[in-house]
Amino acid sequence: MLKELQFFLSAILLLACVFFYQLSLKSSCLFSCLPPQKAQQDPEALLGHGHGIVFIETSERMEPTPLVSCAVESAAKTYPEKPVVFFMKGLNTTTRLPSNSTYPAFSLLSAIDNVFLFPLDMKRLFEDTPLRSWYTHINASVESNWLHVSSDASRLAIIWKYGGIYMDTDVISIRPIPEENFLAAQSSQYSSNGVFGFLPHHPFLWECMENFVEHYNSDIWGNQGPSLMTRMLRLWCKLRDFQEVSDFRCLNLSFLHPQRFYPISYPEWRRYYEVWDKDLSFNDSYALHLWNYMNNEGRTVVRGSNTLVENLCRKHCPRTYRDLIQSPEGSVTGEVGPGNK
Repeated sequence: MLKELQFFLSAILLLACVFFYQLSLKSSCLFSCLPPQKAQQDPEALLGHGHGIVFIETSERMEPTPLVSCAVESAAKTYPEKPVVFFMKGLNTTTRLPSNSTYPAFSLLSAIDNVFLFPLDMKRLFEDTPLRSWYTHINASVESNWLHVSSDASRLAIIWKYGGIYMDTDVISIRPIPEENFLAAQSSQYSSNGVFGFLPHHPFLWECMENFVEHYNSDIWGNQGPSLMTRMLRLWCKLRDFQEVSDFRCLNLSFLHPQRFYPISYPEWRRYYEVWDKDLSFNDSYALHLWNYMNNEGRTVVRGSNTLVENLCRKHCPRTYRDLIQSPEGSVTGEVGPGNK
């Protein structure tokens, strides 16, 4: 009996040692501690078929905000059969975090089966594209709006190389986009570059990259982004005002009605942070762009506020809502809201 008890206690001790060893590994590393099947993947293998969803972070930030986490999670939830790839400038294959650091959003996204996080290596990305000469000679330290301009360039190169759908990190997906080659209108005859999708090596994106270099001026806000997409679209198509909620077709691409992604226009961006008006319908929308660039007031998603953005998070990114969205007192309750039951 004594021997059996000793054996049992030894087994318990061994299991405890294994548990704490694995826990210490998880707290002290980042990229190398992704699940083995994810760590062995590479962007070319995942995105090579042109069906992935792409997000980009061009700052050195390692911990996504709750809104960024919601954008990525909602895409993974809306497109469960597609890889959702988040390219992060601050991430590389040797990145390690101090053992006393916690990155809950990073851990949350890493645990989603179809979400993959990769380093954003611009030098390698721009090889074999018209952007290579521009990037080689640019001095990022003196550039205006560098984070935005480098993001504009990166999204063009990634979707040209691999195909798929690009989304800004403040876009919440609500239903699948049924298009392959498309641009999103943010207003009549004016294109966004916050959401777009193309098959690999589409000539429209190649010409966009050429125009990016030829007409480069980072001092003009949007010149390398939505203004670039708009002027190139006007070269390809004879644009006209939208009629009702119908999309515009031109050659082999579609220009999608503002209701698809921008039912709330940028002057009205605060509506996302106001109490939800249930008469506001998004039945014609595929995703919602929250205009976070306009949010200089630091508005956030607050648990229990019944704002539109809180209800969107509760429904379309339930893990983020459960683990990251705080109450007015600054705590995460972990309770499941009505939309998660």
